[in-house]
Amino acid sequence: MTAETSQTLDRGLRVLKLLADTDHGLTVTELSNKLGVNRTVVYRLLATLEQHALVRRDLGGRARVGLGVLRLGRQVHPLVREAALPALRALAEDIGATAHLTLVDGTEALAVAVVEPTWTDYHVAYRAGFRHPLDRGAAGRAILSARRAPVGEPGYTLTHGELEAGASGAAAPLLGVTGVEGSVGVVMLADSVPERVGPRVMDAAREVADALR
Repeated sequence: MTAETSQTLDRGLRVLKLLADTDHGLTVTELSNKLGVNRTVVYRLLATLEQHALVRRDLGGRARVGLGVLRLGRQVHPLVREAALPALRALAEDIGATAHLTLVDGTEALAVAVVEPTWTDYHVAYRAGFRHPLDRGAAGRAILSARRAPVGEPGYTLTHGELEAGASGAAAPLLGVTGVEGSVGVVMLADSVPERVGPRVMDAAREVADALR
């Protein structure tokens, strides 16, 4: 901590991060132990966060992340979209295919930004807001590959016909962006993805990740 930072705010944010990392919630005692502060401090932090609906406590007294975080989360997508658009435009124009940024939304993959190429005679229509299971399509599979890779870069993922007949996809996960789990990819009308597309998609994913840091 430095003179310019708030210890109370820091502790409150740490509480939210701890709760976000657990599915079953945490008790006051567990939070006290993890934070290294007494129970009275934890009670005050939880009471403040509850007032803003960022934390809720169940009948057993376990604290969990509250629905108020959803209101904050809805404001994240426009910011992420804006940061990603330059890299997506360059990718779409370079490859001649529809480029997209996809983020995890619960158990689904959600396209939050889409850029179509300007010079092609035809391309796949792919709209922001499109959802699909994480285990179908290159975008979702790329995200899952990053979850499975303990260290290093998991590379890119190729698929064909999983979301739309006759369409192929390539995607690479976003890496090293705190609080953001997603991928960058392209979708094209082709039986297979040209060899150069995979590495180009990885470059675009790195550009987007750099823009979001």
